[in-house]
Amino acid sequence: MNLVKSFKNLLSGLYLSLKRFPLTIVLSAAVAAVLITISEITPTEDTLGKIAMILALGIPLSLSIKLIFERIDEKSYFKLTAAYIVGGLFLILYYFLFLKEMNMVSITRYTGVSLALYLAFLFIPFLIKKEHFEMYVITVFSRFLITIIYSAILFFGLSAILFTIDKLLQINVPEKTYFYTWLIVVFVFALSYFLAGIPLKNQEITEKSYPRAFRILLLYIVMPLLSAYTIILYIYFGKIIVTQQWPVGIVSHLVLWYSVIVTIILFFITPIKDEISLAHKFLKLAPKIILPLIIMMFVSIGIRINAYGVTERRYFVVILALWVFLIMLYFSFTRKLRNIIIPITLSIIALISILGPLSSYSISKRSQNKIFEKVLTRNNMLKDGKLQSNADISKKDKAQISSILDYFNTNHSLKDVNYIPENFKIVNMKDVLGFPFEYSITSPVGEYFNFSISQSEKSIDIKGYDYLFDMRSLYNNESGVKNALKVSYDYASSDVKIFYEGKKIYTKDLSSFTESLINKYGNQPRTNELPAEAMTLIEENEKIKVKIIFLNISGNRYESNENLGDKGLDFYLLVKVK
Repeated sequence: MNLVKSFKNLLSGLYLSLKRFPLTIVLSAAVAAVLITISEITPTEDTLGKIAMILALGIPLSLSIKLIFERIDEKSYFKLTAAYIVGGLFLILYYFLFLKEMNMVSITRYTGVSLALYLAFLFIPFLIKKEHFEMYVITVFSRFLITIIYSAILFFGLSAILFTIDKLLQINVPEKTYFYTWLIVVFVFALSYFLAGIPLKNQEITEKSYPRAFRILLLYIVMPLLSAYTIILYIYFGKIIVTQQWPVGIVSHLVLWYSVIVTIILFFITPIKDEISLAHKFLKLAPKIILPLIIMMFVSIGIRINAYGVTERRYFVVILALWVFLIMLYFSFTRKLRNIIIPITLSIIALISILGPLSSYSISKRSQNKIFEKVLTRNNMLKDGKLQSNADISKKDKAQISSILDYFNTNHSLKDVNYIPENFKIVNMKDVLGFPFEYSITSPVGEYFNFSISQSEKSIDIKGYDYLFDMRSLYNNESGVKNALKVSYDYASSDVKIFYEGKKIYTKDLSSFTESLINKYGNQPRTNELPAEAMTLIEENEKIKVKIIFLNISGNRYESNENLGDKGLDFYLLVKVK
């Protein structure tokens, strides 16, 4: 009877969830449907993927709209529908304005907007109401954890049923069915079950409902671990002061995520600070102890920015660190805490970082252009505001210029770089700047290079040749034979050898061709697409004519002796015997 009652309660909760948040659940189900469609038809364009992203963005947006109406006690169905229509128009505009292509900017902006909307979902019900906000969040968080457990059990149970049907009843169940089952469980059941536990406006939530297991986890496991971690960080801090060596790469991440976790714990223990002395002491001391560590982090990231300028990653680290620093000041000196300020300010920070003139993108582009101009000026490469080529500059400056151009090419557009000519491409560096791309990372494995033939090359011109060998399948002196003609390729030495009627008539070390590409185009850290003519080698002697069409050339070049290390060459070999 208890099982039947529990099942009825589950169905009742799902029904109430659908009744309270119908649009949200429909949007979530639509996301699942679009993802299933993508899996079925595997489109060449990412239009369906963008549609799925917009529908997913509609989930927190529709939730926020619904909770606003519940907060102000507005029951007009007409006004709610109008608000949903406005939200729909926002999603349509977002699709056409900010999802034109999938890159770093569009993805981070989407993440920031999503974060701001989900935070709004948390704080909207308590914009006016002042008490028990922490308990409301703890209730929502607990429901979220329970939803994960229930969803996992449901998915594995359904998967076991499908597996049994497949193996015992001999009814074929495609592997994709398991993925589709997971999508339906997550986007239909999980969301519906989670939303069924969202407290209503007038539902009373007090400190008495603080989960006992959650209390034990925070007080006797998480807080002692954080305290030990704090001691380690201070020991590390002391070592830095003594040695006066700032490891700029690792300090920022060590301190930043530790500080964010501490902020979350301080939020969660606020309801029990007056009840448990350990929570009270941690809430009082932890913010003050963390402040010097955050200052140390600012110094560390400042060294990096001073040397290499601002990028989106450094911007996000700085702005999140600044937010944590201000929150710690708030915890340290405010007597009456209103922790709703935490999600509100974080959502504002998220939006500032991705929108407007103070966004990470705007500031990063200005900063990188400033560094670019500084390096050019230092090397006399600017005259009357126009770029001048100069091959006689240090390798470090070449690497820095290359790194800046690669940053714009990868994350934004080369059109955003000051001083370079219109339609400039990385492969034009030697013609415009006087030197090819200089890889900025040196290591024991050498500098990586990768060249590939342009994807627009759809066919191979075999006119004038008698034989074609696909050398991608011939490695380690394996032979390809056509009539009296025999070819071999040695992977280790990069030697191609051609024999005719048992006599060697041609040999070529392909490393020299690779070296010529590196000297001309630079050893770029990412794939460098080149036209077919640049990736083609034609040679002949009195007995044979050879045409080698390279599809891909990659490997490492060691700075110590400028030799090529491990390398891979994929190519076609065309031969005409005279």
